[in-house]
Amino acid sequence: MRFAGITFGVPKEIMQGERRIAAIPETVKKMVLNGAKVLIEKGAGEGSFFSDEKFIQAGAEIVDNAKDVYGRATVILKVKEPRYNIELGVHEADMLKKGQLLIAFLHPASPQNHELIRNIAKTGATSVTLDGIPRMTRTACMDPLISMSTVAGYKSVISAADRLTKFLPMLGTAVGMIKPSHVVVIGTGVAGLQAVATAKRLGSVVSCTDVRADACEQAKSLGARILDLEIPASAALGEGGNAKRLSDEWLTLERKKITDLVKTADILILSALIPGKKAPVLVTEDMVKLMGPGSIIVDISVDQGGNCALTEPEKICVKHGIIIDGTRNIPATMPASSTFMFSHNIYNLVEYLAAEGRINADKNDPIVKSILTTHNGEIVHAGAKEAMAHSGE
Repeated sequence: MRFAGITFGVPKEIMQGERRIAAIPETVKKMVLNGAKVLIEKGAGEGSFFSDEKFIQAGAEIVDNAKDVYGRATVILKVKEPRYNIELGVHEADMLKKGQLLIAFLHPASPQNHELIRNIAKTGATSVTLDGIPRMTRTACMDPLISMSTVAGYKSVISAADRLTKFLPMLGTAVGMIKPSHVVVIGTGVAGLQAVATAKRLGSVVSCTDVRADACEQAKSLGARILDLEIPASAALGEGGNAKRLSDEWLTLERKKITDLVKTADILILSALIPGKKAPVLVTEDMVKLMGPGSIIVDISVDQGGNCALTEPEKICVKHGIIIDGTRNIPATMPASSTFMFSHNIYNLVEYLAAEGRINADKNDPIVKSILTTHNGEIVHAGAKEAMAHSGE
């Protein structure tokens, strides 16, 4: 059996506001049927409405605390990166051990996670980051970045609309016509496209842009107005049609071109990402100052550094009269849908990686190469090393 000899451990997520879990009874049952032992920390599924009893019925063992999970499991399945566990008085990274595998969203290129990645490497544990899975047809079912981007794109517009002090759609009233709000989306990958679709359904005028012509065409098909950045594909496209880091010259041109678009936005959704690398800063402080008072920025890319220079991770702040939302766990606000998708992504990934009771860490495998973060005491993730070198660490 594929998982024979493997013990999966699922600790309770401790990030504030995080309600997701890396496995649900449905995926646990499939793991057990394939020979695995599954440990679930007591109460880990409550935030997404899965009781301990449901996990027991699926074949899992409920353990009292995270130390038991980390101490007994060979593979740790998490949603978010390790954090300090106040209840136990120990950082989750310090509970990892040599030979153990950690699977989670680590965002190793993000500056705020560099110290964490170095600490994981020191433990000798192997880790893989879920934000690095290459975009290929065969990997779509195991890519939680796609699933969670769908949730983030949708919820970013809903949460911004809730804070906006204007109507989104055009309304005819007894005192006159009220103009529709203007939603601007920068970066029309999975999250951006979902943001465009949601904003259009709510009746707003939507404009967007992306360095990739194909992404713009998809947004246009949803009814969005497109700003052509006029950046050649040779400068903008990387492997698998993903965006790649622009040179400083092209990045300066992009900022210049989007400035007039940004200042017209009632809601600005930022979702421009480069797989496995730090997100580009596209919206400067001077650009924020040009926006109308009370406008809202939702920086979906904050987990990888953010697209706005003023975004504060995990905070919703007001700067120059503009509300800037740096929420890092938007999908966690929709735990039922996001957990269902995430857990199935995780199962499909471990099913791919597992063979004869062990997990494949072959760097020649294109999927492993893209997600492997720490191995044998070293940081091996290209994006993390590049970001660390760029910041002089």
